[in-house]
Amino acid sequence: MIRQFIFCVVVAIGAPVFAAPQPNLSIDTVNASDKTPAVSAKSRGPAVLRAQILLDRAHYGVGEIDGGFGSNMRAAITGFQRKRGLEQTGAIGKQTWAALNEDQAPALINYTIQDADVAGPFEPIPTDMMEKANLQALSFATPLEGLAEKFHASPALLKRLNPGKDFTRAGEQIVVPNVLDTEPLPKAGRVVVSKAQHTLTLFDTTGQEIAQFPASTGSEHDPLPIGTWAIKLISERPVFFYNPQLFWDATPGHQKARIAAGPNNPVGLAWLELTKPHYGIHGTPEPSGIGKTQSHGCIRVTNWDVTALLKSVPTGTEVVLEE
Repeated sequence: MIRQFIFCVVVAIGAPVFAAPQPNLSIDTVNASDKTPAVSAKSRGPAVLRAQILLDRAHYGVGEIDGGFGSNMRAAITGFQRKRGLEQTGAIGKQTWAALNEDQAPALINYTIQDADVAGPFEPIPTDMMEKANLQALSFATPLEGLAEKFHASPALLKRLNPGKDFTRAGEQIVVPNVLDTEPLPKAGRVVVSKAQHTLTLFDTTGQEIAQFPASTGSEHDPLPIGTWAIKLISERPVFFYNPQLFWDATPGHQKARIAAGPNNPVGLAWLELTKPHYGIHGTPEPSGIGKTQSHGCIRVTNWDVTALLKSVPTGTEVVLEE
């Protein structure tokens, strides 16, 4: 059944600050990087990228893996430290490195681009909602965008790691974050969303913390509905029914419209509807803004994180939205 739900589009807090790719990032420098250096907001280089990948593999995501230390990475470190009973510093010292280094997998690996990665269809995605409604699917705009999302990375990082590579050619070998072979999350028993921390934390059915993802959580016009709710309905690859009357910033003259499914759909690849009417947890066509921009009240995470959630969170799961 296709449900109408509120459009939780990005509302910019201001110009997001994106970390620039760091120099000397390669499969050799990252995988061979010292496994014990202190990593904090002032850190640069291969160790930061390696730490981001290990945090992602541990289900403490940083959003887009980009090789730069930002607020999402600090929150991921703090959450991982909390789970492991370590001092919650938001920086990586010897004890946190020791815990991360229990995962001995290489951070970067080689990957051969497959036919499916470049099959498309690929089409530029317009910003206007009425123009979006004319598309048969909200697919990726380019093969690079699809590959970046597949490996939880920013397109800029993939280009930095693969100078001169052709991302449109099947058979091309590229270097990517090693994020596809991790264990799936166990069945969840509770979800907690923190407005202050811009995080979504997952607990299993015994109450043990098992994952944390960065999240965008409402705005001044559409604040997060603080309280305890539950997952009412789960939709994978949802169609979005746009109703401009629900949005304070809708473009004058817009009409109700059906927006096709796909990774660039306004609610991404999945919608987890809450018992609070018109609200839910969902993906996004703009992963670089997660945790750095606002939404129309819903809880927005990356497409890869919402995909992990829908495989772990059954209907009826408690969802706590807190300040």
